[in-house]
Parts: sequence; C-alpha cells; structure tokens
Amino acid sequence: MDFSSRAGNKGAGIAGSSESNVDRRDRLRKLALETIDLAKDPYLLKNHLGGLECRLCLTLHTNEGSYLAHTQGKKHQTNLARRAAREAKENAYDSNKLLTASAAEVVPKKQFVKIGRPGFKVTKVREPVVDGGQGGGRLGLLFQVSLPEIKDGVVPMHRFMGAFEQKVETPDKNHQYLLIAAEPYETIAFKLQSREIDRRDTGLVTSSAPGSKPRPEPSTWSHYDPDGKTFSIQVMFK
Repeated sequence: MDFSSRAGNKGAGIAGSSESNVDRRDRLRKLALETIDLAKDPYLLKNHLGGLECRLCLTLHTNEGSYLAHTQGKKHQTNLARRAAREAKENAYDSNKLLTASAAEVVPKKQFVKIGRPGFKVTKVREPVVDGGQGGGRLGLLFQVSLPEIKDGVVPMHRFMGAFEQKVETPDKNHQYLLIAAEPYETIAFKLQSREIDRRDTGLVTSSAPGSKPRPEPSTWSHYDPDGKTFSIQVMFK
C-alpha cells in the first residue's frame, strides 16, 4: 500500500526505476562475486589508477560490478566466442602440421655392421712449374683409400668440415678436416691445414712421355674405381 500521501508520513515514497536498477545491479554484483573468482579471470587487469580493464575487449571499468556486468554483455561474449574459434583453428592447424612433419621427417635410420677403418695412402703432390715460373707450382695432397669390402652399388662420399663443426677434438681455427665415408667401413677423417682449397679447373698434369706438355685438369677432384675398389681424392691449396 502507498502511505506516501498520508499526513505525518516521512518516508521517501515509491522507489523510481533508477533506484530499482541500482538495487538490481548491486544484488547481481554480490551474487556474481559469490560465484565468480575475479582473481582467476585472465582478462581482468587492474591499472595504476585503481580502475579495472578488460584485456579482451580493451574496455575500462570503475569497479568490479561494472566489470562483471560487462562480462555478461554481448560484446564480451562475442569476443570470447571469436577467441575460442581462433584458438581451436590454430590448435587444429598445429596438430595437422605436427602429424605431417612427423610422417615426413621420421626416416628409418640405416643400420649396418661396421667392419673397421679402411686402409689408405697419403701422398704429397706438387704442380709442375710452367711458363718460366709464372704458372703452376701449387702444393697439394693425394688421398688413396682402399675399400675391398665395400658393398655393391655403394659410392664413397667425402666432404670438408671446419674445425668448429666437429665434436671430437678441441676446435682449432688452424685446421680443417676431410671426411670419407663408405659403407660398411667406419668414416675416417684427415686433419688438414686451414688453407683455402683451390677448386678451379686450372690444375696441370704432366705425362711421362718424352716431350709431352702439361694439360689442364681440375685442381681438386675425386674418383672412385669400382674395379680396383679404390677411392682417390686430390686436394690442391691456393
């Protein structure tokens, strides 16, 4: 009943819509605080001015009630749905990428019984001097590796390795390595001076025939003789 019009009444009268809204928001805030732990909200940030920010929607709020009302609003819920959809898409992409990479990268490692190191011979070589000392004269090494037990169809491989690539010895910038591999032998390595290797096609070779002239050949080369099962590598330095 409304007693606001009676004599002697000192009440405030009927509550208006604004007062009702304030009361409703206050009750909702208290109810939300009982069920929602703001300390675990990943999007809530308290700034240096004491205000609250929503990191998801980039909105500013003066108190917890305002922030809680925002979290139940359309904008916040829409952004939550978009973020969840984006994360689901990214997770699906990462999973597919991982499965694809695993299938492509998992290559069975070749297993074979090693039978020891092969025999070898190292010879110093010197390029003939031509044109009155204006050409030739470079020094190098000839490596000849004997592989009598090499598997059929296997071609020996070699590569040059820097001192800081290997993990066997203490790295020394004054040296480099020549590695030779041929299944089923163990890989062998030769320690060389850290001089620049000449790979140009400007080498010279002489024939034992009388009066023969030097003919050009690659400065550094490799050759495998499947009949004699010998792998040869010549290394010339600049």
